[in-house]
Amino acid sequence: MSDAHIPEKPALEGLETKWDEAWKAQGTYLFDRVRAAEAGRDGVYSVDTPPPTASGSLHIGHVFSYTHTDVKVRFERMSGKTVFYPMGWDDNGLPTERRVQNYYGVRCDPSLPYTAEFVPPFQGDAKSLKPADQVPISRRNFIELCEALTLEDEKHFEDLFRQLGLSVDWTQTYRTISDDTIRTSQRAFLRNIERGEAYQSLAPTLWDIDFRSAIAQAELEDREQQASFHKVAFHKTDGSGDIVIETTRPELLAACVALVANPDDERYQPYFGSTVRTPVFDVEVPVLAHHLAQQDKGTGIAMICTFGDVTDIVWWRELDLPNRTILGMDGRILADVPEAIVAEAGKAAYAELAGKTVFSAKKRMVELLEESGELLEVSKPFSHPVKFYEKGDRPLEIVSTRQWYIRNGARDEALRDKLLALGKGMDWHPDFMRVRYENWVGGLTGDWLVSRQRFFGVPIPVWYGLDENGDRDYQRVLTPDLADLPVDPTTDVPPGFTEAQRGVPGGFEGEKDIFDTWATSSLTPQLAGGWERDPELWNLVAPFDVRPQGQDIIRTWLFSTMLRSALEDDRAPWTDAAISGFIVDPDRKKMSKSKGNVVTPADILSQHGSDAVRYWAASSRLGTDAAFDPQNPTQIKIGRRLAIKVLNAAKFVLSFPVPDGAEVTHALDASMLAALHGVVREATKAYENYDHARALEVTESFFWTFCDDYLELVKERAYNQTDAGQASAALALRLALSALLRLLAPVLSFATEESWSWFNDGSVHTAPWPVAPDEEWGDPAVLSVVGEALIGVRRAKTEAKVSQKAEVARAVIAGPAASLDLIKLAEGDLKAVGRIAAVEYVDADTLAVTAIELAPQED
Repeated sequence: MSDAHIPEKPALEGLETKWDEAWKAQGTYLFDRVRAAEAGRDGVYSVDTPPPTASGSLHIGHVFSYTHTDVKVRFERMSGKTVFYPMGWDDNGLPTERRVQNYYGVRCDPSLPYTAEFVPPFQGDAKSLKPADQVPISRRNFIELCEALTLEDEKHFEDLFRQLGLSVDWTQTYRTISDDTIRTSQRAFLRNIERGEAYQSLAPTLWDIDFRSAIAQAELEDREQQASFHKVAFHKTDGSGDIVIETTRPELLAACVALVANPDDERYQPYFGSTVRTPVFDVEVPVLAHHLAQQDKGTGIAMICTFGDVTDIVWWRELDLPNRTILGMDGRILADVPEAIVAEAGKAAYAELAGKTVFSAKKRMVELLEESGELLEVSKPFSHPVKFYEKGDRPLEIVSTRQWYIRNGARDEALRDKLLALGKGMDWHPDFMRVRYENWVGGLTGDWLVSRQRFFGVPIPVWYGLDENGDRDYQRVLTPDLADLPVDPTTDVPPGFTEAQRGVPGGFEGEKDIFDTWATSSLTPQLAGGWERDPELWNLVAPFDVRPQGQDIIRTWLFSTMLRSALEDDRAPWTDAAISGFIVDPDRKKMSKSKGNVVTPADILSQHGSDAVRYWAASSRLGTDAAFDPQNPTQIKIGRRLAIKVLNAAKFVLSFPVPDGAEVTHALDASMLAALHGVVREATKAYENYDHARALEVTESFFWTFCDDYLELVKERAYNQTDAGQASAALALRLALSALLRLLAPVLSFATEESWSWFNDGSVHTAPWPVAPDEEWGDPAVLSVVGEALIGVRRAKTEAKVSQKAEVARAVIAGPAASLDLIKLAEGDLKAVGRIAAVEYVDADTLAVTAIELAPQED
């Protein structure tokens, strides 16, 4: 190409828009199905790309982890693979609903009728709106607002990812709420039911009273909360005295079903099998033994309530105790008095608690215990871990609900062993992340709860037959024909019924619950890869080559996807898992929305340029946390300097014309290329091993050597058209530039594309990855030794306090004979750049420029 294509002053500004438009117009990153079919599965590199949650804005962590994937994808594309790199949007779930509620100032009330052309009271401008002030709207109106807002968020997300330079095929996208996704999710679940892997059960459920939904084990997190021990007296039924327990939850006394102590605790062994009566409510409950009771905690004996914490569930199940739930789904004490409370005083006490929140009920219960004299002591407040939904604001409660589950190996040893074996059969990057997966599988305590009591999501595709009284018969689960999917049981009718039979005795009732968002996201390989919708595509991309993701969702997304693939295909869904670390703030705290320390990337990208941000992300290895300080983004500044240097170095190299028939004949040129070939080998190996940071490190190090040493050494020869070595220098420079741009292209995607366009047709990102020859052209030590000598000359001039352009009459270089012989091979270049008239060589143990004699200065 003509030099007219090269700007007078190359700059990074504007490159993102310029090249995004060009890549889009040229279809640079489109998946070529014809080429893929010709090459077969081994010729395809497929990515199970994380679908970000479309509920707000992306944060710097997305930029970090998605860049890790992109640099690997770009390497594989340039290495000759046909890349399948889709993008999905995770639309449904509790975070989306909360965002819609806060954004529009509404809440869903399924009992309300649909309002056509409904206009919400706010458009993101609501300030400190309380839940009670949100306008109730119908389920259909609410879902329409969810659809509208997620579409808007997804457009912003795509724009930012394009600005970042992700080489995604934007024609291969999916949404977790689309008809195709619903069809796939429902089909997979119905097959789970058919194979006996999905079932429903009435059981204690971790419940978020704000979201009004069940929460799965994988969505829990512990948070420190203040509490106090209340020392309470239970009365022995035989009248022989009291047994004292300590509890942090006196408000659940009415739900007490037993006392429990460790079987080895001699203090309580005489009482096992006897009974006591509860304070205030006067209910007889047994004293039992169980190994989970802690002898050194409190008084060594605890009350079992249905349900105060997850240990209560274990005791309730293993000791076969009654369920005496008193807490409703709204977090308030239920109005109906438990049947076990028969004393009038007990009923009156319970009536004072009914309808109260947990906080208010605790306060009143303590007062009742004080009034009865059965509260012996209240300890000073202390901090202890309490279970929260990871996106919730209040502690979880445990209520009894009927939910849908998928078997996950918690109670199936064969399935658990299979999941562990599949994990071992994968390659993990880094390998130690495998332990987190294995620990999660080994520590499962219950099957996967997949139903949610929400509105915006994939409907659970079942109906229930109604008995002669109009009550649900949970033994008569009605399912749709696969050909009828997708279905919404709240509006669609099961086979063999009519709409007139909905809700009437002998008829049917549709399931109102939706799937947990992970129940859909666990199918991302199937959603992106076509599965039964497009078997030809599925066979080309599955199992996928890589699952890239964050370490914090190994227990959720990675595990659940592995489970669904194991159940459906008896194999792992990918061959490799690439796990990114966290982004932490300057205080080394993980960045998260809940902590309020999240940095949004838009301003960072605009201020420093996408290549600079990509460089920062690619500098961190997989599994390693990276600190980010928006006030002093040192690594980003280094990346920007590198990207600018690429543009300027390319412009400089391209200023030297390469004569026809040019060959590399000079020892220094051959040495530089030999050193470059070593970099190609090392960078290639690093990328193949998912070590993008190492690939960038070796490439960047050589690039600066190339610019600071080699370019300086050969520029005089390259300029001199009469020098016999000019053609060799110009060709070597051009060859090196071509290889370096391709080596840096996965990271500096915009600067390298711009520079490449100045002397090549087509995109650098579809150009072949550089390959080192089997036989080297020269000795890489020449460049190293001559570069060291050049540094010595520069240092000597600096110490002499003269300009680097100062003429030197004589330079003395000392060193081993072998090193001096190498310098002599490039003596002409060293003398030219150092302005040296003569070089004197002296044998010595180490290489050094021992003296320079400045040329006489002209008057």
